[in-house]
Amino acid sequence: MSILRPFKASDLFKFNNINLDIWTETYGIGFYFNYLSRWPDLCSMQEAPSGRCMGYVIGKAEGHQTEWHGHITAITVAPEYRRLGLARKMVELLEYISDNVYRGYFVDLYVRCTNQVAVDMYERMGYSVYRRVREYYGSLGVGKGGKDEEDAFDMRKPLTRDPGRRSVRANGRDMLVSAQEVS
Repeated sequence: MSILRPFKASDLFKFNNINLDIWTETYGIGFYFNYLSRWPDLCSMQEAPSGRCMGYVIGKAEGHQTEWHGHITAITVAPEYRRLGLARKMVELLEYISDNVYRGYFVDLYVRCTNQVAVDMYERMGYSVYRRVREYYGSLGVGKGGKDEEDAFDMRKPLTRDPGRRSVRANGRDMLVSAQEVS
C-alpha cells in the first residue's frame, strides 16, 4: 500500500534512497525548485505508509502548436520498490494531467538506449521511439574520441488531442539526430 501525492520541496531532503542509482539523472536543487514552482501538478511522489519515498516523477509542459506536449523529465523508483507498478501509476497521472489540463498532443521522455528494461517498460505503456538522439547523455564517462557517446531514445505517446497519431512514427529507431537538434 502506498500513496501517490504531490512532490513537495521538503522531499528533496529525503529522496536519496531513490536517486542513488546509475540510471537516474539527478539535478541541482534549483532545478527541482523550478519544476515544483512552474509545473507542480506534473511532479508527484510515491510514498510508503512509513513515510519513506518509493519513487517520483517530475515533468513539464512545453512546445508550440502541434508540438505542445507533456514531458517526463525524470522518473525513478527505489530498487526495493521496483516491479510493483509504481512507475506506471506515476506516468498515468502525468499523462492524464498533460491530456486534460495542459491539452497536450503527446507525452515524451528520453531514455538511455542501453536501458533496455526501461525501454521495454515504456513500450508496454504505449510509448514508441520517435528518434534516436546521439550523445544525449554525458554522465557515464568518456567514450571514443574523448566524448561520452551515450545515446537516448526520444519516446512518445500520443494523447487524445492527436487522434491521427501525427506525433509518433513507425521507424523512430532509424531517425538519428544530434543532441544539439533537440536542445
